Amino acid sequence: MITAVAKKPVKWQETSMDFLFRALPLNPPKEGDLIDGEVLKQKGSRLFLNIKPFGTGIIYGREFNNARDIVKSLKPGDIVTAKVIKPENEDGYIELSLKEAGQEIKWREAEEAQKKQTVFSLPVIDANKGGLIFNWKGLQGFLPASQLKTNHYPRVEGGDKDKILDELKKLTGQNLSVVIIGVDQKEDKLIFSEKETEAEEIKDMLSKYKIGDVIEGEITGVVDFGVFVKIEDGLEGLTHISELDWGLVEDPANLFKVGDKVPAQIISIKNDKISLSIKALKNNPWTDAKKKYKQNQTVNGVVIRFNKFGTLVSIEEGIAGLAHISEFESEEEMKSKLELGKSYNFKINLFEPDEERLILSLQE
Repeated sequence: MITAVAKKPVKWQETSMDFLFRALPLNPPKEGDLIDGEVLKQKGSRLFLNIKPFGTGIIYGREFNNARDIVKSLKPGDIVTAKVIKPENEDGYIELSLKEAGQEIKWREAEEAQKKQTVFSLPVIDANKGGLIFNWKGLQGFLPASQLKTNHYPRVEGGDKDKILDELKKLTGQNLSVVIIGVDQKEDKLIFSEKETEAEEIKDMLSKYKIGDVIEGEITGVVDFGVFVKIEDGLEGLTHISELDWGLVEDPANLFKVGDKVPAQIISIKNDKISLSIKALKNNPWTDAKKKYKQNQTVNGVVIRFNKFGTLVSIEEGIAGLAHISEFESEEEMKSKLELGKSYNFKINLFEPDEERLILSLQE
């Protein structure tokens, strides 16, 4: 009689290859990685860290000297973040840098702050002709003048760069609320914006206005392309030079100065910006001109400007037309026959008052 004997399960034996496969790290550190390590000891000008499970890290030489202030506060058991300089040196250690890790962490924090649009209150430490300079956690950042809020933007007639710099330097020492809008570690660039912080505030203020509304504002800036008008605290609009008056405006400073109170009409609200017109609230001379002028009529006009298209001629206040360059043999002939400020007889070749278009030809 044969008795069945239960076989004992065979115990699995771990081979050396199995051990090596299990022990091999899946993601060994590589140059540029940030890793955490436990301080083992300091020996002379060398600091050793336990980088589990990859081995022992070392900070020495220039990296030790660069981080001396950090190293002197460390003790065995402390956990620190370091940057991998060399995954394995000739002695088998992972070469590390504490100073570069600190910088790396700051750049990563900057990227996170950019994503979250975190608002910082930072003092202006300097200015140049392009904008303002800040210091954020030891990193130097730049805020272009175009990214300033309207009340801080330098309004300089003619765009004189030296005068712009003078205006920007007045902000030195002031704290501004800014957000990070650009991070480029390789180029060592950190870009800030002040106007981005007011986006929501402006949207709330803009919701109270619509195209066609008439406001009573105060001129806060006069520049060569128009005037800035304060609608309410924190909200300004621009009146372009073409919307200042029905007549030709050569220089806005001849009509307005900072502090003047002016009525204006909202003609555009776009991209959180308001465009205004002062002339829209004045009588439109082209409306009356419909009754006074017609095609082929001869009128007396004053030459007020030469340009590449011909000569601009005013036949009355606010009504001007073009005598095209093609009416003359050359620009030299045009300027020899016409003189700025003098009046001549012109024939109306085209008159479209609704489009504010008037084309003239000189009557010899």
